[in-house]
Amino acid sequence: MNIALIGYGKMGKEVEAIALERGHAIALTIDVNNQADLNAANLAKADVAIEFTTPGAAVQNMMTCFEAQMPIVCGTTGWLAHMEQVKQSCAKNNGGLFYASNYSVGVNVFFKVSQYLAKLMSVVEGYSTSIEEIHHTAKKDAPSGTAITIAEGIMKEISSFKKWINQASGSQEELPIVSVRQDPMPGTHAVTYSSDVDIITIAHEAKSRKGFALGAVLAAEFMCGKTGCYGMDDLLKL
Repeated sequence: MNIALIGYGKMGKEVEAIALERGHAIALTIDVNNQADLNAANLAKADVAIEFTTPGAAVQNMMTCFEAQMPIVCGTTGWLAHMEQVKQSCAKNNGGLFYASNYSVGVNVFFKVSQYLAKLMSVVEGYSTSIEEIHHTAKKDAPSGTAITIAEGIMKEISSFKKWINQASGSQEELPIVSVRQDPMPGTHAVTYSSDVDIITIAHEAKSRKGFALGAVLAAEFMCGKTGCYGMDDLLKL
């Protein structure tokens, strides 16, 4: 499989290493210095694109791939306010999109565990709920897309929460997400239920970026030749 890498920072380099290990080739590499090379003619050299850039660039990168009939795996977070626009463009151009807030297999298992725990806690009184996410200082968005996905899963099960908020909160209608930025930290997410008598905490801690890169390459293998919109539930069948 020939891959177009859009974004060649730390994640892009990790994706490249995993892709090569799995017998794939890198047909095109796009970074800040050659963005003009992201065009239909160059994308035709690849079978699928993997995108890890910035929230400000991701939407246009996806649009370009849709117009070029190039299925794309997007790992950038922070652009979800434009999701409906992106989905409409994907459908209009008969494109292919795979999006996940986190490509780690372990994190996607954690999403399901967290939502199930929330279902159990929804009938238990006396507990306050909070989410903490810790990332490196170069991370552009806060809260992380992963933390938002965790929050959305909790809110599906605990109806008293009407929204999440990116700070500590005393409101029973607000699910607090506390964001911490420190180096070095690939990513830690924890969900805590606290009462007057005890604390229940579940957490996922990434050891490196390798797990995220592997998930993205697995998603690219899944997307090769496909159209439509997909996510990790489709890939992992959780």
